[in-house]
Amino acid sequence: MNFDALFNEQINQLKSDGNYRYFAELERKAGKFPHASNHVEGEKRDVTVWCSNDYLGMGQNPLTIAAMCEAVQRTGTGAGGTRNISGTNHDHLLLEAELADLHQKEAALLFTSGYVSNWAALSCLGSRLENCVILSDSGNHASMIEGIRHSKAKKVLWKHNDVADLEAKLAALPANVPKIVAFESVYSMDGDICPMREIVEVCEKYGAMSYLDEVHAVGLYGPRGGGISEREELADRITLIEGTLGKAYGVVGGYITGSAALCDFIRSFASGFIFTTALPPAVAAAARASVMHLKTSQDERTRHQVQVAKLRARLDQAGIPHLLNDSHIIPVMIKDPVKTRMLADYLMDEWDIYVQPINYPTVPKGTERLRFTPSPLHSDADIEHLVNALSHLWKQCAISHAVA
Repeated sequence: MNFDALFNEQINQLKSDGNYRYFAELERKAGKFPHASNHVEGEKRDVTVWCSNDYLGMGQNPLTIAAMCEAVQRTGTGAGGTRNISGTNHDHLLLEAELADLHQKEAALLFTSGYVSNWAALSCLGSRLENCVILSDSGNHASMIEGIRHSKAKKVLWKHNDVADLEAKLAALPANVPKIVAFESVYSMDGDICPMREIVEVCEKYGAMSYLDEVHAVGLYGPRGGGISEREELADRITLIEGTLGKAYGVVGGYITGSAALCDFIRSFASGFIFTTALPPAVAAAARASVMHLKTSQDERTRHQVQVAKLRARLDQAGIPHLLNDSHIIPVMIKDPVKTRMLADYLMDEWDIYVQPINYPTVPKGTERLRFTPSPLHSDADIEHLVNALSHLWKQCAISHAVA
């Protein structure tokens, strides 16, 4: 059988639909974020990155870099094994203690990524708790969807951010079955924020576990960067808070926090924790330095919100429609995969602006967009350059007619 022919048939269909993904070959420059080099056909061009999840630029912060370099010199480059077999290093435990403190929990557990932490935790909980039912927000991330699917637990979808629908579906379930309500604080594609207090109250009313994904909020919201749950003073009422070290904290890795019993349960039964090599100690040390810094420093968060507000205001002035939300994520809707790709290419080729087109399956067909994530390190001049480019191309490409 010609497997390559089977592969190419589906790849060609993606290309025909306008949903094939091309990756920019970037070279980040420490100390110059959001500016980077783009490698194209053996040449390098300087570009401004407008779609990074290094939301606060902590990936180039001198404290983070120094912590990683010191730890590499002290411990070497790798962990030496899985957490179970020689791979649990002192730096891992220091970071887990820092994360437990961040979310006001008894314990924390590290994973190799935020995707893995969601997949491992939800699949473990759903499979090990007898007759468990997982109620999942319809807008949840793929990592949560896959974790629930792998658990083989009964899944009930509730309408996105619709607390009344959640309550109706909880009320329809037997009182004596374990129930987990899985939701996010900031949804990464539309940038909307969940009605967290109402969700938590419904969970408490029906005795359900609350499982909160804070990956697009940790470091960014709350007086110490504990996310929306900290900002709303709800962290102590949420059973499990999951987060990432690869976005606002600028490193890599994921984690869960909760009671000591909960974290020990996941540690003991989750295959995604047990059977993979641990994060390098130097990564843990850098992440800990970043978490510690953002617990006390408000400078990055304040500047971040200022630049987000400036870009929104300038887009409004220029008549460029974007989804309104209360977060730092600014989606400019194009609603067509080919036009979205074309606009992104023009921005890169003619204006040295890099923003990745967002298309299916990341977002539903017909909701294709450019997703902008201003950082505290984007200057006012960067914002003006972006808005001028969008204004020019918006008219040139007649995109406005497609999204009106």
